[in-house]
Amino acid sequence: MVNESRKILSDDSLRITATAVRIPVFESHMVNIVVETEEPFEVEEIFNIFKNSEGIVLQDDVKNNIYPMPITATGKDEVFVGRIRRDHSVENGINFMCVSDNTRKGAALNAIQILEYVIEHK
Repeated sequence: MVNESRKILSDDSLRITATAVRIPVFESHMVNIVVETEEPFEVEEIFNIFKNSEGIVLQDDVKNNIYPMPITATGKDEVFVGRIRRDHSVENGINFMCVSDNTRKGAALNAIQILEYVIEHK
């Protein structure tokens, strides 16, 4: 999609990012996230951060069709992250998919975890 947009508009320097996913689901939500860091980074650093973060499950093996899916997150407390790639639409950009159960992690569990954090760090 990025390369086709550049070709159609005859602009190889066009800064664009695109992700297209269509999945009908009853539970869970999936978002595509773009983050712009203050400092340059290596993509491998981002993989390691996600891999070693509590509550995050890294699922990123596109060659073997392993990436976050709503069906994987349903009924679970973890946040599933994958499809990690450099995002050239912003300086120092990273783009990734994030999936979680919208009832558990998107609402009730977040409230509990925030309260636990406040109590622990009072």
